[in-house]
Amino acid sequence: MQAKEIKPGAIVNYEGAPVMIEGIHVQTPSARGAATLYKFRGRNLVTKQKMDITLKGGESLDEADFGRRSVKFMYADATHVHILDQEDFNQYSLPLEDVQREMEYVTAELEGMLALIYNDECVGLQLPTAVELTITECDPGVRGNSATGRTKPARLETGILVQVPEYIKQGERIKVDTRTGEYLSRA
Repeated sequence: MQAKEIKPGAIVNYEGAPVMIEGIHVQTPSARGAATLYKFRGRNLVTKQKMDITLKGGESLDEADFGRRSVKFMYADATHVHILDQEDFNQYSLPLEDVQREMEYVTAELEGMLALIYNDECVGLQLPTAVELTITECDPGVRGNSATGRTKPARLETGILVQVPEYIKQGERIKVDTRTGEYLSRA
């Protein structure tokens, strides 16, 4: 997979371990003949360490050899998150600190969540790009403000805060982008 084809969420093999790409910065050359640099911010899925990878435009990385399994959230305790494989009903436990960011979007009825399996061990979760969540707390909209582009904070059922348009009310279901944490639309 060439550097220009790698997107956030892709999992590549780097220094013998699977690395999930979390962010990309493209540095274009200012001089003639200079190469475009792709700077990737990733997380090693085995050791959980963050790492920076810099590649020139023509260089490439291999996709990591691991499996994705459809899973369902079961419950979370003080230290671990427990999920259930939808195909063979295996149970996996992940340390809570390793999946803290993903848990901001996980509910019991979430569909499309995948477990990342490497050497028969669950090393992480991959969420769908958009999830539907219910607003549990937000200020009421002021009549006549629906035409403006202003936003207000809203607390969702999982506890996270998202900026939503002023016309959205408490109790409504909205779609949220799991990559950026931004409001997308009403559900």
